Amino acid sequence: MPRIRRELYNKEICACSIFGAMNRDGERFTGKGVMKAIANMHVRGNGLGGGFAAYGIYPEYKDYYAFHLMFTGNSPEAKRSAKIGFDAFLCENFDVVSDDEIPHSDEVVVSDPPLIWRYYVLPRKQGEEALLSDEDYIVKMVMHVNTKIENAHVFSSGKNMGCFKGVGYPEDIGEYFMLDKLYSAYTWTVHGRFPTNTQAWWGGAHPFSLLNTTVVHNGEISSYGTNRWYLEMYGYACTLQTDTEVIAYAVDLLMRRQSIPIEIVAKILAPPIWNSIDRMDEKEKKLLTTLRMVYGSLLMNGPFAIIIGQTGKMIGLTDRIRLRPITAATRGEMFYLSSEEASIRLISPVLDSVWTPNGGEPVVGELNNMRTVL
Repeated sequence: MPRIRRELYNKEICACSIFGAMNRDGERFTGKGVMKAIANMHVRGNGLGGGFAAYGIYPEYKDYYAFHLMFTGNSPEAKRSAKIGFDAFLCENFDVVSDDEIPHSDEVVVSDPPLIWRYYVLPRKQGEEALLSDEDYIVKMVMHVNTKIENAHVFSSGKNMGCFKGVGYPEDIGEYFMLDKLYSAYTWTVHGRFPTNTQAWWGGAHPFSLLNTTVVHNGEISSYGTNRWYLEMYGYACTLQTDTEVIAYAVDLLMRRQSIPIEIVAKILAPPIWNSIDRMDEKEKKLLTTLRMVYGSLLMNGPFAIIIGQTGKMIGLTDRIRLRPITAATRGEMFYLSSEEASIRLISPVLDSVWTPNGGEPVVGELNNMRTVL
């Protein structure tokens, strides 16, 4: 067998890697452990994408929306020009209390990094927009930037949280942003990417985020076209050239805008097959049939395992027949989700409980006291 064939044969090409760690008491910890855990699944990636979401990292600005921006272009001048255009838009629509370039290490080599900036803002709603909630206003503005302002991309827009991502192995991205030194969070999620049908670029790396919802995803959403069409009817613009984007927007629509609990959201995104529904009692059959009829276009077809991050919550969910793996575990107040149990035990060798969630059934970790982060 030629060498290149042998290398491909030994390469794990069926899966990305996902990992999450949450302290349910709200105690914050650095990214060092999660960087170590995701590096243990190095073989699941190929260096074309990695990233982190961290909750509780901006307590001094917890009442402000933290915008993380990428400014791209073929030269430093083009990136600066994109920033100037965005800054003008921002000053017209927001009150900016502080901004800075997101710190990074020049000693870590990454591929063609954009200019990455951070802004802490409050909405300045005018005219008819005054009728919008602050969150709906933020979503509207994020969609405008990502579709109308050339070379500017908002990739994180929540309160007291932030995403850090790029082209590279996740452990390299973590070192680039110095997540083990500069930030402490009560929840971390992380992704190591092996792209399937989408190109590798900084904005297309995971996590995908809107407001305080983030998603890291292992798998492939073959229903992307139908899901995208449905979400665009509600004002979401899918611009990131990847299938995972629709999951983040679907979670925002269902959980934030429509206030549907995750137990029902799971039955929308990963419902039982019709044959199983037919064998249920009448009450459950009626519920699931109604959900399939009303939200059929949001069914996520294809293999997936996802970790959803939100303020005070970390949620794991797989497709209904578990074509992608996820393991859950606890140790004291720590709650873990991972593609592989080995990565959990690497940073927490002794565990109180370890289990494999059933397909299509969410596993949820929540803060014991939400007020610790609000």
